[in-house]
Amino acid sequence: MSDQLVSEVIATINNRALAERGEPTTAAPSAELTMATELTSLGLDSLAFADILWDLEQAYNIKIEMNTADAWSNLQTVGDVVLAVRSLLAKEA
Repeated sequence: MSDQLVSEVIATINNRALAERGEPTTAAPSAELTMATELTSLGLDSLAFADILWDLEQAYNIKIEMNTADAWSNLQTVGDVVLAVRSLLAKEA
């Protein structure tokens, strides 16, 4: 499932993870992030995850209807985030 949306979501998550670690961000996604990557393995706290959701809302002009606690329980992997964004985009079309 390698398409533009996957690449863009991975880049968004990667950039936030890098920023949280104090590393410079790049436009290119990290090679280690895949659809199967567990979000908890990235060392992101709930505020960083909320920032990722905000970044995605802004990038795709969508509204993610979940609070941070629900987001952590419902979105376990990078692939879950991609599927959630894809679903919201399909509803907007």
